[in-house]
Amino acid sequence: MNKNLLPLTLGGLGIGITEFVMMGLLPDISKDLAVTIPQAGHLISAYALGVVIGAPLLIMIAGKYPPKLILIALMIMFTVFNAFSAFAPTFNTLFIARLLSGLPHGAFFGVGSVVASRIAEKGKAAQAVSLMFMGLTIANIVGVPLGTFIGHNFSWRISFAVVVFVGLVTLLGLKLWLPALEATKNRDLKAELSFFKKRDAWIIIFMISIGTGGLFTWYSYIAPLMTDVAGFSSNAVTYILMLAGLGMMFGNYVGGRLADKFSPAKASAALLLTMVVTLTIVHFVSANQPLALIMTFVTGAVAFSLAAPIQMLMIQSAKGSEMLAASASQASFNIGNALGAFFGGLPLVYGFDYTSPAYVGAAMALVGAFFAFWLIKSNQGVAEEVKVPVTSFH
Repeated sequence: MNKNLLPLTLGGLGIGITEFVMMGLLPDISKDLAVTIPQAGHLISAYALGVVIGAPLLIMIAGKYPPKLILIALMIMFTVFNAFSAFAPTFNTLFIARLLSGLPHGAFFGVGSVVASRIAEKGKAAQAVSLMFMGLTIANIVGVPLGTFIGHNFSWRISFAVVVFVGLVTLLGLKLWLPALEATKNRDLKAELSFFKKRDAWIIIFMISIGTGGLFTWYSYIAPLMTDVAGFSSNAVTYILMLAGLGMMFGNYVGGRLADKFSPAKASAALLLTMVVTLTIVHFVSANQPLALIMTFVTGAVAFSLAAPIQMLMIQSAKGSEMLAASASQASFNIGNALGAFFGGLPLVYGFDYTSPAYVGAAMALVGAFFAFWLIKSNQGVAEEVKVPVTSFH
C-alpha cells in the first residue's frame, strides 16, 4: 500500500460502510420506524439519488481548487450528514439525511480516482484506482458486518456513529498523507461539459447505470434472501456479509489487473456477462445453504471486479474532463444502485419470493453487457485498445 493512497482507501471505507450497511439494516430500520422492508429500501435509493445529484454538481463547483482541499471539504460534508442520519427521528428525516449523505460520495471517488491514477506507477493506473476502491471491499468485510451486528443487537443509529468516526479518521489521513497536487490551470467548464456531447460517454453511462444494477437487485435484499429462503438466522447475516465482502475484495483486485492487462472495455463486457450467469445461478441455488454461501462469495467477487475497469474506462474517455467524468461514473453506479433496489423490489411487492430479484439483476447485467460490446464495436470516443494511464488533470 502506497501511504499516499491510504487516505483514499480510508475514505472508501467510510463511504462503503454508509452505502452498503443499509442493506443489512433494512429489517431493523423498518421495524423501528414502522415501515415495510420495500419502503425501507427507498433509503437505499435516497442515498443513490444524492450521489447522482452531488457527483457532477460538486465537481463543477469545486473543480478549480486543489484536489487535496476538495477531498477534505467533501469528507467534512460526508461526516456531518452521516451524523444527521444517526439522529434522524422519523423515516422522512432519515430519507433526507441519506440523500444529503450521498452528495459527496461520487465527487470524492471522482477526484480520488484521478489523483490515484496520477500518482500511480507507469502501467498500473487501474491497480492504483482499485486500491482506493479496496476501502469499499474492506467495508464489506469488516464495517458492514459490524454495522449490521450493532444494528441487530443494539441500534442502527450506532452503526451510523461508526461511519462518523471513520470520516474523522479519514480527514486526519487526508491532512497528513495526501500529496498537495496542483489545481487544474486554465479550467474551462464549458469544454469539460462537452464530454457529455460524445456518444461513447452516454454508452458508458448507460452501461454502468443499468449493468451494475444487477449487483444491487441481489445485494439490496441479501438479508431477507439468506433468512427467508436459505434459512439462516438473522445473526448469521453478519457473517454472510463478511463472506460477500471477501468476495468483493478478491474481485476488486482481479478487476484492476484485468483492466491493466487487457482493456477496461473488454474487461467490463466479460465481467457483465459473467454477472448474468452468476445471478441466474443465485436464483436456483439459494435454498441450499452451502451453495448459497458459495454464490455469496462468487457474486460479490464478480460484481466488484467491475469497479476499477469502469472507472478507468470513463477516465480514459474524457481527456481534459477526467474528474467530471470519473464522478459521472460514480453517479451512474449509484443510478444502478437505485434502479437495482427499485426493480429488484417490484417482484416482492407482487408476492414473489426473495430469489426473484436475481432474475431482474441478470436481465439488467445483460443489457449492460450489450452497451459494453456496442462501445467496443463503435471505435469512436474511447480508444479501448489503448491502455495509457491518465497522468495529468489536463
